[in-house]
Amino acid sequence: MKVRASMRLALGAVSLCATLTSFGQTPSTISDEKLKALEARQSEIQKTLEALKAPGSSAEDKARLAALEQQVKQLQKDIEALKTGSAAQPSPGPVEAKGLVTKSFPLFGTSGQVTSGTSFNPSISIIPDIVYYRDSEKGGALEMIEEADGFHGAHAEGGHEHGGLSEGFNLRETEIAFSASVDPYFDVWALFAASEEGFSAEEVYFQTRRLPAGLTLKAGKFLSGIGYANKQHPHQWDFVDQNLPYQLLLGDHGLNEKGIQISWLPKLPFYLQLGAELLQGENEKIANYMGGDEFPSEDPDAEPVTLSRQAGPRLFTGFVKIAPEIGYDHALQFGLSYASSQKHQEVHDEDGDGIAGEVLDGKAQLFGADLVYKYDSPREYGAGDLVLVTEYLFRKKDLDILGTNSSAVSKQDGFYFQAVYGIAPRLQLAARCEAAGLTNEQNENGVNSNFGTSKRWSAALTFNPTEFSRIRAQYNRGEIWRGGEKDKLDQFMLQVQLSVGAHGAHRF
Repeated sequence: MKVRASMRLALGAVSLCATLTSFGQTPSTISDEKLKALEARQSEIQKTLEALKAPGSSAEDKARLAALEQQVKQLQKDIEALKTGSAAQPSPGPVEAKGLVTKSFPLFGTSGQVTSGTSFNPSISIIPDIVYYRDSEKGGALEMIEEADGFHGAHAEGGHEHGGLSEGFNLRETEIAFSASVDPYFDVWALFAASEEGFSAEEVYFQTRRLPAGLTLKAGKFLSGIGYANKQHPHQWDFVDQNLPYQLLLGDHGLNEKGIQISWLPKLPFYLQLGAELLQGENEKIANYMGGDEFPSEDPDAEPVTLSRQAGPRLFTGFVKIAPEIGYDHALQFGLSYASSQKHQEVHDEDGDGIAGEVLDGKAQLFGADLVYKYDSPREYGAGDLVLVTEYLFRKKDLDILGTNSSAVSKQDGFYFQAVYGIAPRLQLAARCEAAGLTNEQNENGVNSNFGTSKRWSAALTFNPTEFSRIRAQYNRGEIWRGGEKDKLDQFMLQVQLSVGAHGAHRF
């Protein structure tokens, strides 16, 4: 009986050792103290086994002893393996700095650990844009486009123009971008455009990493979420220049404003994004603001004309993006956009004598729709890839002519369609047709004026040696209505873009 009781004690001890060993299969979780405890337990079991080997044991006891000895041998092997694993295990490294490990707050959720590599060392990229330019109008083609009938309005004095090119070589602009995660709750971006004319802040904003219910907040200066092409920087364009409707209805660098944006991405079986923005209202094409400026009248006996003042925000926008699931290699997105400016002001000086002929003050609206289709070919380096994009914009301005009892209501629209196809690895062929002014009319005191439709066709061949470099040749053929007459123009551009540093992937 004593032998059997001792055997039960030994078996219980071996079971305990096996349990402890099972918890120790990961060497990094076993301390030196636990190893010493296991070795002491093994020594005690060995002594018990020696006692059980005393003469007089039954055949049954001897069989159990043999099994027990086999288990002890296996335990010895496990302990040796554990020792070897602990010695080979590398140091866990320095403890994360306080504040860099995500804390789970139910209100904000979590967005993963933020490491010092993204928290204290922002990603930096530099993208120079070098363009050789010629046209059939001795360098005047770009000015002709800006003077298209029905679209020639107010122009902002400040800012930079992506399309400002002179004949010959141009350093159009160099984009310098910084981005980083501030902490588990905010990201920040700062993008600057440096050119021979100066240095300007293109986008400087922060964005929340994760708010409840799929909400995201953005604030600062940023490219509005309306439309499709509006969110793209010049290095993302499929052509050297901006499309014609954007140039004439929003300006060459699109709707880029200071303000706040809230977007919502609900959990649905398909992609749906809803967004709204409150913006300062400074865009020269739909929200031009001069704020209280005074202009002398052409009549020397008349009182000067003064524009009204209104504090910002003066521009509201809203947009929706829908993308149904159509397969792994295909993507489709449809968008609708709206913008309403509570203050749009223009000053016209048609004869160029420095005295305003008309001073206008009122409101403006913009409606837009866009459709994008993408096919990702299984061939290498973009060969066979196809991207189709079309977008339509409609603008309405309802303005009072100050100093008179007259008003002016103008309506203009525009669309573009472009296709980009990978004809070979790293080689893309792109074609674009565009028109501005299919609707192009102005009604002043019941008198309606209609203007012509300006058009342009473009073809571009792009070679991408790697994802960090680009060489592009482009040709444009245009028909621009100015002063009631149609002028034809030809443009040729050769572009080289290079990217240095860390630059995140572009969105859809």
